[in-house]
Amino acid sequence: MTHAPPTVVGRVRAVLTGRARPYTRPGFLSAARPSEGATAPSGGSATGTAVERGGDMSAARPSEGARAPSGGSATGTAVERGGFMSGIDKRPLAGAVAVGAEGLHGDEQGDTRVHGGPDKAVHVYPWAHYAVWQLELGARPLLEAPGAFGENLSVDGLDEHSVCLGDAWSIGSARFVVSQGRQPCWKLSDRFGVPDMARRVQASGRTGWYLRVLGTGSVSAGDAVLLAHRPHPGWPLARIAALIDQRVCEPSALRELLALPLPPSWRRLFERRLTQGLAEDWSARLEGQAPQ
Repeated sequence: MTHAPPTVVGRVRAVLTGRARPYTRPGFLSAARPSEGATAPSGGSATGTAVERGGDMSAARPSEGARAPSGGSATGTAVERGGFMSGIDKRPLAGAVAVGAEGLHGDEQGDTRVHGGPDKAVHVYPWAHYAVWQLELGARPLLEAPGAFGENLSVDGLDEHSVCLGDAWSIGSARFVVSQGRQPCWKLSDRFGVPDMARRVQASGRTGWYLRVLGTGSVSAGDAVLLAHRPHPGWPLARIAALIDQRVCEPSALRELLALPLPPSWRRLFERRLTQGLAEDWSARLEGQAPQ
């Protein structure tokens, strides 16, 4: 089979890496469950006590912290998530960055049970999503530059509707395949100080996605994203994300999904839905551990 010449489909805005550090993000200060958190009125501020994260005490900042229901302030018991490590705080790099079999040189993950590995080697997030989040969340420093979502590559010209599972890419001298969409976790909620941020990201479909490394090399900001091959044009990532978020358990849809080259975590998810007829519980992933 012959393939068409590679096509430029996007461009890398920034390349980012981060080190795994003790988790010190502020947590929720609302009496409501994290998924039920509300926002403050215009001009309001969040108040509360410091929250322990792995031995540190971090107070929620008014600009990024938990926000209160209209007419009130955030109150309640702080959520403790001590003992966690996180590499979500990533910083942009200048020049060429080496790409190894499991990601960018110098990049680390705090919890390798659910982050990193060959199928989550590189996280990609569209820069265009930031403007939408600013409209929904309001202006905040975290959204002024790439890295808010823990991405390794901030890209222009691409999103979950234009990227398909299995797309083969060349960037710089490295080669990749789109392996899966991101399933957001509670650390995004803590990072943004928005109690239901992880749920918002999942429901919006603006999740970003992961790449598996097919060929090592290097990447740089400004590199073109070249689409070399698209074996599954009927399966944009947005379609799969909607099936997950809408808790689809219809057998024919699941069998169609299971015919795709899914990563092990997604294969287990859809096989369980097929055999049990039920969608999985997301509370641990989206809300984290219960208050201590």
